[in-house]
This record gives sequence, structure tokens and C-alpha cells, in this order.
Amino acid sequence: MKLSPEAILLRWVNYHLERAGTHRRVTNFQSDITDSEVYTHLLKQIAPQDVDVTTEALYEKDLISRAEMMLEQAAKLKCRAFVMPQDVVNGVYKLNLAFVANLFNNHPGLEQTNGAIDGYETIEETTYRNWINSMGVSPHVNWLYSDLADGLIVFQLYDIIKPGTVKWNKVHRKFTNERKKFMEKLENCNYAVELGKDLKFSLVGIGGQDINEGNVTLTLALIWQLMRAYTLSILTQLAESGNPIVEKEIVQWVNNKLTGAGKKSSIRSFQDPTISDAKVVIDLIDAIKPGAINYDLVKQGTTEEDRLANAKYAISMSRKAGARVYALPEDIAEVKPKMVMTVFACLMALDYVPNMDSARQ
Repeated sequence: MKLSPEAILLRWVNYHLERAGTHRRVTNFQSDITDSEVYTHLLKQIAPQDVDVTTEALYEKDLISRAEMMLEQAAKLKCRAFVMPQDVVNGVYKLNLAFVANLFNNHPGLEQTNGAIDGYETIEETTYRNWINSMGVSPHVNWLYSDLADGLIVFQLYDIIKPGTVKWNKVHRKFTNERKKFMEKLENCNYAVELGKDLKFSLVGIGGQDINEGNVTLTLALIWQLMRAYTLSILTQLAESGNPIVEKEIVQWVNNKLTGAGKKSSIRSFQDPTISDAKVVIDLIDAIKPGAINYDLVKQGTTEEDRLANAKYAISMSRKAGARVYALPEDIAEVKPKMVMTVFACLMALDYVPNMDSARQ
């Protein structure tokens, strides 16, 4: 990458500060953010139009109280995470970096064609990161390449996909020795690649060093195969035969579930253009969890904007219902068959195996 994750976030914050019309700029996430003014302006600037984020915190003189007021605004964006008021006032670097990264990932406030932020996360990267975080890994992944560089997240994913795969006594879990930690992280990544090969992943030309160094193409190649293996594991769990369930069986289940709940929507395939307004997904969620959907929030879907809004609502409510959906709203609105399939598969898993995680354990 041309810029480090921190440099990208600094550029992103300054971009929005300029658009907000304030003279403030940041050069770090320590001393420059302790008065909460930058965060207050940033939150106001990136907030969606329908969310009432204010700058009232600027009128509070006590820094701790001001930070609390600022974080109350962050909560409106569902982004009150990582920092407490004292962490802001004390300029705790790692926590503030995580706070900003979370804002960046959830409310970038950038057009897809906007080149103002070099290194802005791609749709593919967002999809993969969403999937990883939907698995419940720890810590939360904010930046794919740096956060996977020690191999620990990858090991957690292996163990979720196929429990018992990782021999944890071979894994370095903590890196306390400055002189040894580089080699320990590299050894972890080498072992992660070795496990992938054991699971028949296609990892020709990929070594542990590539993951450790955050090689974009090769890291994405590994994550894609992890995501594919997870999806296949879901489909296999849904089938009684021990083989992955096929598309027509998922389509049949979707339509039966909708009909059984008295819904009028249906699909013919994962390429069905009617999926674009997301209403069939919304109806399916309501069929699985009756009363979960507030239909006053569902738009007609006649415009691109309405379809995307419905898709965002569908994704949000799927996750709220407990489905590990990792597709993006754009995947539904643009009817991308492979990603649409994962949405329905995850909802099917929720309906068939509501306690899938505990069942695995």
C-alpha cells in the first residue's frame, strides 16, 4: 500500500474537516484529538442526513464532559466503541486509532469515484472484513492487511470453519519480546499457509511472508478461500446428505418459507432481478422472525436510491436477527448471484440451526 493505515485515516479525517469548514487539522491521534473538537466536527460531517448529530459538545468547557458528549453523538452512528472519555482526553494512541478506523469503515462519507483518499477500502475488502468480523473473531478487524499480519485472526477462522484444525500449541499467541516478535509472527503466518494447504486451498506462490507483509493480492486470495470454505460448511450443515446443499434447494426453501408466512414475494434464482429491491430478503427475515420488520421503513424500490436503502435495511435486520450475513447492500441491489446466495444461505442457516455456534462447540 502507498500509505500506512494511520496515514490513510489522517488524510480521511482532514478531508472531512476541510469539508466541514473548520480550520482544524490533525497530524496524529494523540495530542491533536484530546479536546474532542476534531471528533465533534468529524461526526457531524460524516453523519447521514437522517441522523441528528450535533456539535453541542464544543460549548462544554470540561474536557471529560465534552468527550462524553462527543461519544454520545458517536453512539447515534452506532460507533461508540474502543474509547472512554478519559482515553480521548489522554490521547491513548491505539484506542483512538481504533475509534477512527471504526468510523472510517462504517461511515466513510466518500463517493466510490472519489479519489481524495488514496488507499480507501475497496468493496471487495469491505466484504471480506465484514465477513471476518461476522465470525466473532477477537480483536475486531479494522484494516485487513495489518490486522491479519500475525496470523492469529486467520487461525480463529480456521477453527470456526473446521474445529480442531489448529494445533494451538504451535501458535505464538503473545508477542512480548521485541527481538523475537517478528520471527514469531512470521512463524504463525507460515503455519497459517500450511493449514490452508492441508484444507486443499489453492495457495501456489503464497508464503507466510506474504501474509505477514500484507501483500494485498495474496492476502485477499487466502481470505477468499476461507470465506468460500465457510460458505460451503454452512451449506453442508444444511443438507442431510453430508454434501453441500445446491442452489435449487435454497431457492425452494426461500419460496416455501415465504409462502408459509403468507408473503407474496418469491424468487426464481439468485439472478432474479426482483431481488434488487431487497423486499424478498426483508419478507424472508419477517418470515423467520415474525414481527422483526418495520414495514414503514421499507421503500417502494422504484429508484436506485430506494433499492439501496432497502438493501441496507435488509442486511442490518439480517444481522440483528442473528444471521452471519457478510454481503454488502450493493450486492443485493446489483443482484450479484454469488453474494446473494450467501445472504439466503445464512438466513437458511439461522432458520435451520439457530444455535449454530453452540452446536459446533
